[in-house]
Amino acid sequence: MTKNSKKGIYQLPNGNWGFRISININGKKTDIKRTKDEFGQPLKTTNSAIKAREMAIRLEYSNLYKRSEKPRMTVKEVYKEYCQTGRTGKAYATIRKQDSLWRNHIENKFGKRYIDDISVSEVNDYLAYLYYDEGRAYKYVEGFLKMFYLIFGQAYSRNYLDIEIYNTLCVNKNTRITMPKMKIDEDTDIVVFSQDELQRLDGYFKGTNAETAYMLGRYCGLRINECYGLKWADLDFENSCIRVERQMQYQEGLIKLVPLKTRNAKRTIYMCDKLKEYLLKAYEQYQQAEKTLTAQRLQNQTMIVNTNGNLASCTILVNTLPNGKIQTVNSMKYHAREIKRTLGISFKYHWLRHTYGTRLAELNTPTHLLCNQMGHGSGKVTEQYYLAVSKSGIELLKDKIDNL
Repeated sequence: MTKNSKKGIYQLPNGNWGFRISININGKKTDIKRTKDEFGQPLKTTNSAIKAREMAIRLEYSNLYKRSEKPRMTVKEVYKEYCQTGRTGKAYATIRKQDSLWRNHIENKFGKRYIDDISVSEVNDYLAYLYYDEGRAYKYVEGFLKMFYLIFGQAYSRNYLDIEIYNTLCVNKNTRITMPKMKIDEDTDIVVFSQDELQRLDGYFKGTNAETAYMLGRYCGLRINECYGLKWADLDFENSCIRVERQMQYQEGLIKLVPLKTRNAKRTIYMCDKLKEYLLKAYEQYQQAEKTLTAQRLQNQTMIVNTNGNLASCTILVNTLPNGKIQTVNSMKYHAREIKRTLGISFKYHWLRHTYGTRLAELNTPTHLLCNQMGHGSGKVTEQYYLAVSKSGIELLKDKIDNL
């Protein structure tokens, strides 16, 4: 190995290797210093450092010439352009989440950087920092991964990223940015209420303002936004089913009925006899209230923005009280605190959905039917309910083991 081949190569205190290069093209100088190859792997030998340096030089010459033919964009400029042209039709909640991740995290870290200067290792290190050092939830960090794919995809579609760089960042399985390895104790479990807990919850909610919402979560597995966006017109008592067609959201301080987040969420759910009987009585109360509590309902009603953009009375909603007072997605917060205080049960409305899905899985409901009833776009999500281990499932397992 010649002395010249080792030019720009140096050894680190930990025994690994690094390299530096300085390139001047058309009066534009670029200095680079790295300790990892283009795949983000440490340089453990002299040869690997030499090869990585040669590859970096080739890529830099290629990129410098290509950059002269097109504008260089910062990450902030790319994201701004995406907001203006790339997210038409995105759900309001999705837009808010993206903007929150951008403003509170990504902008400060990467906003001023040129989009074509960001490496796989930088992004991977940042995701690892969020997950391991800051202790963010795995699912939360996944949101950042999606944001980076989104931003790099926007840059590539606008010709701000070369195909080689884009493939390295987002396409090639051996190099692309990925999530850090999941911690052993990461909480990704499906939470299922036991029969005893459900009986106690039944007793708690009976007669409360949130009883209808509870029954819909318990026996239909509705998401909370879907539950509070339900209209009386969505109930088909003759065929014992409920059409899920919209959700309730707070947007810009207003209560709105908006389209469901995904196409698969729009579905028809079938009622069990117990739920049908309960809802029939509630519907009779609703009809009676229209006649006997007209003045109260007019005074108490809240006008909400309907899916068509027009204003509508909240009295069309299933969860509105007979006297016309609206119930919203925030109505469950008080009950969650009271259930913890009085029953000692940790309660989240979404766990009713977990319980519903797991119970159907225990009854050997075919995957495609459960997927349909839950409104999932992927069978992989539905499979979680078949893998969840509930207390009743454990008892069934014990019985089978005893029968061995």
